[in-house]
Amino acid sequence: MIEQSQPTYFVAIAGNIGAGKSTLTGMLSHVFSWEPFYEANAENPYLSDFYQDMQRWSFHSQVFFLGKRLEHHHQLLAHPGSVVQDRTVYEDAEIFARNLYEQGNMTGRDYDAYRRLYDAIRAFVPPPDLMIYLECSVEQLEEHIRRRGRDYERNISANYLARLNRLYDRWIDGWTSCPVLRVRIDGVDFQHNPSDFEQIRQAVENQLGLMKTH
Repeated sequence: MIEQSQPTYFVAIAGNIGAGKSTLTGMLSHVFSWEPFYEANAENPYLSDFYQDMQRWSFHSQVFFLGKRLEHHHQLLAHPGSVVQDRTVYEDAEIFARNLYEQGNMTGRDYDAYRRLYDAIRAFVPPPDLMIYLECSVEQLEEHIRRRGRDYERNISANYLARLNRLYDRWIDGWTSCPVLRVRIDGVDFQHNPSDFEQIRQAVENQLGLMKTH
């Protein structure tokens, strides 16, 4: 008898700064035994400078993130099992780089060069099997950011978060490359409330057609 191999999945988690992507990545990777791929914030040598002077360092920071996303995609595609990714290459371009350009913090020349690089990468990067989008109000994002206490995030303004939220909504509304699971974060504490996490876990199972094992 030929044994049927277990299906493998590529799940991506999208959402604004402070929405809870890394936490959910870790929790899903644990409960489903998926390999987590985390955002490379701590590795970005430009990030602290970027938050102090966006006009000067925006292109450098975004290109670094784009390169790390490409590394992650190579690793996750080579991984033999299922994977879950904290933030996607699409968000870097469609949300953060676009916002920097629209707000005058990235020149047209730099933005054009960045988009050409992004479009070339996207042409051979397969989309996820499922996109989990964490929707969150600016007030809740600010609370999460304050609670985790990262020095380089202290000066992030409510207006900046609101602009990103609008870009996120516009991007996800037009996303058609894979199914999207929307999770509203306001009033939800999936990290500390087991019933809140259980609802998310079940929704993911339903989307992917997984057998319930818990």
